Amino acid sequence: MICLQPLLAILLHHQNEIKSFIKVMGKIKISEKKGNVIHGVLLIALFSMSAFYIAQFQWVKNLSLSPLIVGIILGMIYANSLRNFIPDTWVPGIKFCTKRILRVGIILYGFRLTLQQVFDVGMSAFVVDCIIICGTIFLGILFGKLYKMDSDTALMTSTGSAICGAAAVLGAEPVVKCEAHTTAVAVSTVVIFGTLSMFLYPIAYRSGILSLSPEQMAIYTGSTLHEVAHVVGAGNAMDATGALHIADQATITKMIRVMLLAPVLVIMSIALARVRSRKNANGKSKGKITVPWFAFGFLGIIILNSLLGACSFIPADGLKVCTDAINSFDTFLLTMAMTALGTETSFDKFRQAGAKPFYLAGTLYVWLIVGGYFLVKILA
Repeated sequence: MICLQPLLAILLHHQNEIKSFIKVMGKIKISEKKGNVIHGVLLIALFSMSAFYIAQFQWVKNLSLSPLIVGIILGMIYANSLRNFIPDTWVPGIKFCTKRILRVGIILYGFRLTLQQVFDVGMSAFVVDCIIICGTIFLGILFGKLYKMDSDTALMTSTGSAICGAAAVLGAEPVVKCEAHTTAVAVSTVVIFGTLSMFLYPIAYRSGILSLSPEQMAIYTGSTLHEVAHVVGAGNAMDATGALHIADQATITKMIRVMLLAPVLVIMSIALARVRSRKNANGKSKGKITVPWFAFGFLGIIILNSLLGACSFIPADGLKVCTDAINSFDTFLLTMAMTALGTETSFDKFRQAGAKPFYLAGTLYVWLIVGGYFLVKILA
């Protein structure tokens, strides 16, 4: 993982405060069932607040690491250092963060998007995004079989590369129903290759290696980079003054990919149900379809946000303030979910997963760079 030692030093420096927090919380008298959940949730909230604080460090900003990524790193450090200090009865609260809070966070993520953004960029960006998503997931499943990988790990890794990085991995987790360490492995591949692209793309564009117009470069960046933060960072590096509008158009193209998360999850749920049915010994019982209701909520919020923005009687400034507040709260919820997933992940599980997920992510990375380039050349 990237720059673990500074984060580990910070966490270990405050380990006495963390231990004190755990002891104090353990003495609070609440009904046993609710107490177990509340204690675990508050512990994750503490780590998430630390993630927001660390994300403000300049060297972290330079890497464009969002609080979500910092949160999962903190959670993993905790899982491999202070895990024995927490009572097992607090685990339900951590599980609550990885399930319920995660789904609420994905739904509220829709406030970052509007339908108008799709129309502003144009059909070419939408088509490129669709091909990139379908191609990446298909190739991820195919190469996952060639590398003899666990199917869940291959699907989660390819989903993160295909759509929107960590947020896509989080969205797919309730549908795939994989182990927590599988999610962490998938997120780590997104961090590594997405961060690499954030520096590689501006260098390639400025040097003239990529013979793309500013509009094409914006679509290329938005349709192939992993995280929204990576897209913003790369776009600003290529067009610091904003005169070419690369960052804006790249971000909108990226948000179209995010918007496609909902239909992808629905299709994924149906496909996984069929696959699981075929694996039954007698073939008579049907696999249960996991309906990702939160995906429909995500789409509903996008539509609501679009309608609110079109209402002339709602003050634009007031609406922006409310939306920004919701987005900040949503980022915190997603950070809690990521942190909770990190606390379930030890380095032993990474060793068990081996290098194959990173081989797969590297293969998909080549597809995104080369395939995305030619798609943009032809279609944009």
